[in-house]
Amino acid sequence: MSWLFGSAIRSTMVEPERALAGRDDYAYEVPTTHAVLGTPLAGPWPAGTATISLALGCFWGAEKELWQIPGVVTTAVGYQGGFTPFPTYEEVCTGMTGHTETVLVAYDPAVLSHDELLRRFWEAHDPTQGFRQGNDVGTQYRSAIFTTTPEQAEAAARTRDLFAPRLAHAGYGDITTEIRPADEAGRFYYAEDYHQQYLVKNPNGYCPVHSTGVACQ
Repeated sequence: MSWLFGSAIRSTMVEPERALAGRDDYAYEVPTTHAVLGTPLAGPWPAGTATISLALGCFWGAEKELWQIPGVVTTAVGYQGGFTPFPTYEEVCTGMTGHTETVLVAYDPAVLSHDELLRRFWEAHDPTQGFRQGNDVGTQYRSAIFTTTPEQAEAAARTRDLFAPRLAHAGYGDITTEIRPADEAGRFYYAEDYHQQYLVKNPNGYCPVHSTGVACQ
């Protein structure tokens, strides 16, 4: 968390040429199975399964919020949206990779619509804070949606535009959530094993979900 690496917190995005070099493969073993759902973290998944990457602050609490939604096939935490290939958690925490803490969500659109999933995303955090969520400060905590289909992109824009005036009415600022295709954001890098489904492995762990209490509906 940010307090562990306070001296390295970054509040501005690193320039690509200054980002850490990274490596050619994972520096750790990536787990294969969801500790709660028992499903593959990286597939294969049932035909018709959709995937999207959602960033809403610390990925420990964010993942728990998302895996509990009916229609979700699996979730995994990782790093995306930056420049450093195969980063480690410690590297991401320096702010020198450009990645944000992200939850990969695989889900069945026949059970869980794009709009409903994104509604849950918006309501589970404060998307107006820029490079932070609550006391967690840094580019790794920025809000983001990385889509894999045009339908998801349309739903992201539609739900954002629905939520924005509701937030404004409640006294919040403009939405700062980054929305772009996953292909443009770059590869999703799975985080270390101990981060996956962290709050099951550590029931009393740090769990900062910063909901505004504003409804997106």
